Amino acid sequence: MAHAKAVDLPSSPGSAKAGAGGNPWLVLLAVCLGVIMVMLDGTVVGIANPVIQADLGASLSDLQWVTSGYLLALAVFLITAGKLGDLFGHKRVFLIGVAGFAISSVGIGLSAELAAIIPGLSPVGALIALRVLQGLFGALLQPAALALLRSAFPGEKLNQAMGAWGAIIGLSSAAGPIVGGVLVQKVSWESVFFINAPVGIIALIMGMLLIKENRAQTLARIDWLGVVLLSGAMFSLVWTIIKAPEWGWGDSTTLTFAGAFAVLIGAFIFWQSKAKQPLVPLSLFTNPSISIGTVLMMMVAFAMFGAMFFLGFFFQGVHGLTPLEAGLRMLPMSAGMIVASPLAGMAIGRFGPKITMAGGLLITAASMFLMSRLSIDASFIESGLPFLLLAFGLSPVFVGATEIIVGNAPVELSGVAAGVQQSAMQVGGALGTAILGAVMAAEISAKLPGYLGPAAQGIPPAQLEALEKLAAFGGAPPNSPQPLIDAVHNSFMDGMHLAFLVSTCIAVLTAALTLFVKAGRKSEGAPVHMG
Repeated sequence: MAHAKAVDLPSSPGSAKAGAGGNPWLVLLAVCLGVIMVMLDGTVVGIANPVIQADLGASLSDLQWVTSGYLLALAVFLITAGKLGDLFGHKRVFLIGVAGFAISSVGIGLSAELAAIIPGLSPVGALIALRVLQGLFGALLQPAALALLRSAFPGEKLNQAMGAWGAIIGLSSAAGPIVGGVLVQKVSWESVFFINAPVGIIALIMGMLLIKENRAQTLARIDWLGVVLLSGAMFSLVWTIIKAPEWGWGDSTTLTFAGAFAVLIGAFIFWQSKAKQPLVPLSLFTNPSISIGTVLMMMVAFAMFGAMFFLGFFFQGVHGLTPLEAGLRMLPMSAGMIVASPLAGMAIGRFGPKITMAGGLLITAASMFLMSRLSIDASFIESGLPFLLLAFGLSPVFVGATEIIVGNAPVELSGVAAGVQQSAMQVGGALGTAILGAVMAAEISAKLPGYLGPAAQGIPPAQLEALEKLAAFGGAPPNSPQPLIDAVHNSFMDGMHLAFLVSTCIAVLTAALTLFVKAGRKSEGAPVHMG
């Protein structure tokens, strides 16, 4: 067995600052403009989903693929993308990601036109394929952005930077539902993707002018075998998560892909212990805070993204709101993050990550529980309060977990650490969407016949199954009688309530993990095993 080689990596705040750019706050502004595209895209897709479903005739599975295909591409490529930034320069990789994300966004808006000129390609198929491409470019963009921040700010300012980062992201999230609602309602669903083009152009110009290149000086090659093994493992994992609700968790195909993940991840770990310059140095995870922070990020993303997936259908399908009105309903959470994120950064600096993150998770649990009690005709205040609480609950977790993972990593491996952080978020989101979606579908299937009453006996099984799938959108067949609409809506509410209750339990359990983390920047100057 080859012995690992320890390399002392330079990581002084001064040198890091110089590598990323002259003014770290301008670097923050530049990278945030790039990431704003991703955040806008994430918030407006939820608003646009019901309109996409009606316009393109998409099924629930199709809409899940609009989200999951993007998540799959991110999850497979994020860590490799972070390594590419470490090797070839985070600025270069960041700008490529920004340009590619903007171009693929425009392509999504032109899905119908592309399908018309490409034989055999449907508009939904084109949309999903371009969402996958968008995910690949997003994977380049996000770890590079965090790595640039990690190297730009000295240790004592990193919490503040992450808090400001969260506030700017919160601002873009706040604008997303409003801008998305206006565009979907007044223009078209395609326009919510076209908006990324001007944002991307501004981000490119500012990035070229304000960011100086920085990359690892001790790393010189790509671990291609590691890339193949990790990509195969991540694909098998996320594919299993996405398809298991359709195949069945005990189905032989599900078990085959799950087994492939186990074999590939085992082979990847073994190879990383042998490689001279591994894709992911295993010593990175000997720091308990990085390992625990990764699990924290995964679990909170599970709770948040899994449960939030269905809110667009609740507001528009069940509650009967317009896209703009639905966007306004989500405003308290997005706007709250503008205030909550910088407060979270200051609180972590003052009280440490344990207390701050544990408190945030308990607030998150309270918010999820309140959402599990929402009624069909919930008022703005009734839905706004849990959304506002969620902003103050999630902000300490996202700011803290990001700072813990990226801040505890050596500067020269900040790209890989940022890739790990983002991968954890995307895998957690995919898990949440798949598992909570299955939970919700099962609850609808169990409750809908009861709400239909004796009439359920006269519905053929195939039609009842189709009605259950339609109920997952919160919708009913056109011109349905009111009793049928009421039955569909009530079963949808039961499913959504159960999903939020599961998220509540996950948030409470995750709070216990925060007791074992430490603040970032504890490993600076420590040897890092390179092979």
